[in-house]
Amino acid sequence: MKDKNQIKILLVDDDPDIREFMSYNLRKESYDVYLAENGEKAISKAKKHLPDLIILDVMMPGMDGIEVCEALRKEKQTENILICFLTARGEDYSHIAGFNAGADDYVTKPVQPAVFMKKIEAMLRRANMFREERETGDFKSGKLEIEFKSHDVKVDGVPVILAKKEFLLLKLLVSSPGKVFSRDDIYSAVWGNEVVVGDRTIDVHIRKLREKIGEDFIVTLKGIGYKFNV
Repeated sequence: MKDKNQIKILLVDDDPDIREFMSYNLRKESYDVYLAENGEKAISKAKKHLPDLIILDVMMPGMDGIEVCEALRKEKQTENILICFLTARGEDYSHIAGFNAGADDYVTKPVQPAVFMKKIEAMLRRANMFREERETGDFKSGKLEIEFKSHDVKVDGVPVILAKKEFLLLKLLVSSPGKVFSRDDIYSAVWGNEVVVGDRTIDVHIRKLREKIGEDFIVTLKGIGYKFNV
């Protein structure tokens, strides 16, 4: 994993006090921090600096955080940047909209520095873990082992037979451990936009995967989607 002083973080918030408070805590931990006060500047700086992580306020005048996230996910150079939303406490609709737009995680305001830094470290660690495993062509988490090239899956060393769609679904979820994938994300990636499937199709495949690899790996976020738990 990169040293902290090599990790670039873009902090986007229209409130100067929040920018100052959060950037102070990030720089105290030696992260390389860039600041933006609105959505347009956020996109510009993201393209210029290609940060490892963007901390993005949802509620901003003009172009809000949801629109910024959607725009970044549509650009090849920024589509895989980690994005963590800042949301007001109790704004469940912001969490759902954020995940649907492509966010990787969220932090609620008011921000507690210790919790905030732990969240940032966990996100960067998960991203680094998958990047290293993607380069070697395999994945391991606890008792679960996946060889992407051969489609081999083992649990506690015992081979597990997955149907094609089950394997594609598992591959998608482990592509970003900890990230929540909406049902639309899953339909598009596993079945394709042109294929019409029943509403219960994902639920059935999730249930079968849990039966085969164990109950603890795949987490359901009701009304939002699913994520792979590490």
